[in-house]
Amino acid sequence: MKLFKCTHCGEPIYFENTRCTQCEYPLGFVAEQLELLPLVAESTDTFRVYNQGETLYRYCANHQYGVCNWVVEDGKSRYCEACTLNRTIPNLSKPAYLQRWKVIETAKHRLIYSLRRMKLPVIGRSIDPERGLSFDFLADGTQKRIRTGHMRGLITINIVEADDIEREMTRQKMDEPYRTVLGHFRHEIGHYYWDRLIRNSDRIDQYRELFGDERQSYKDSLRNHYEQGPPAGWNLNYISAYASAHPWEDWAETWAHYLHILDTLETAYEFGLSVQFQPVMDSMSLMQEEKIDPYDPENFKTLMDLWGPLSFAMNNLNRSMGHPDLYPFVIPPGVLEKLSFIHQICYQARK
Repeated sequence: MKLFKCTHCGEPIYFENTRCTQCEYPLGFVAEQLELLPLVAESTDTFRVYNQGETLYRYCANHQYGVCNWVVEDGKSRYCEACTLNRTIPNLSKPAYLQRWKVIETAKHRLIYSLRRMKLPVIGRSIDPERGLSFDFLADGTQKRIRTGHMRGLITINIVEADDIEREMTRQKMDEPYRTVLGHFRHEIGHYYWDRLIRNSDRIDQYRELFGDERQSYKDSLRNHYEQGPPAGWNLNYISAYASAHPWEDWAETWAHYLHILDTLETAYEFGLSVQFQPVMDSMSLMQEEKIDPYDPENFKTLMDLWGPLSFAMNNLNRSMGHPDLYPFVIPPGVLEKLSFIHQICYQARK
């Protein structure tokens, strides 16, 4: 995530802020500019951006629930481009569900920001009713458990994932090193882009060479995975145990890690932080003369030259605070090749 600053007073602000803590100007995210900007009220519900002309904006209709700080031009859609993708939201008469929805929307808005930075097409159901992107945020019923997943552009998230305790219990039960709401979004959006960028394309053969043949039974593959576990030596070819279940899941898991890497590198880049490991000199430097926006390089190796030292430094910082590794994964050569393939696909798909 980039580093945002209030253009009125210069105070650093978080992506989710609705008001500057220094000058107390209301803040709104303008998706067309990918900027969080101070607003000047023109009426009870219309604003213009501070020092930026006379265009009038309104907050997204979901602002009233405290789950969205994006703005839309006055007279256009009631919802911002992130919230307009919602098909189903939780029952807001239950306070706990509202809090969970806020956690979910925070992660989803970060996802949409990343997709915008990657310049990938985000095609909703209004354009493609059959396979357009949309979201269902649902709660378990008395007789039905909601499964987080993807089906023909529809991403379903069980809102229990927004509960830290429940999510940690599931993480331990599934023996996963990492489980977050944002991670779910990045994984499921990977399935969406497999449909968009790989299915029925001239890239399918190369995909199968790297990830395997997705035409094998998905249902049987998952059953075997949960009954027998991952194959011996899975960590030599997959980023996670779950990635070994089926080529679709390998793609989605690897895709999620690609987004982990991009977004974290952007945060480091925006703060002017980079780590250069010099094993011969047995020293590390936290500064480099040349800073690289991770969304720019066409050469994948450039990203990995930055990611290796940075993830090593992050893990050591976490250990210094008594926490487990922030990035508890090892990227073997086979996974590097898969990540490079995804990088090439995303670069070619830029709008």
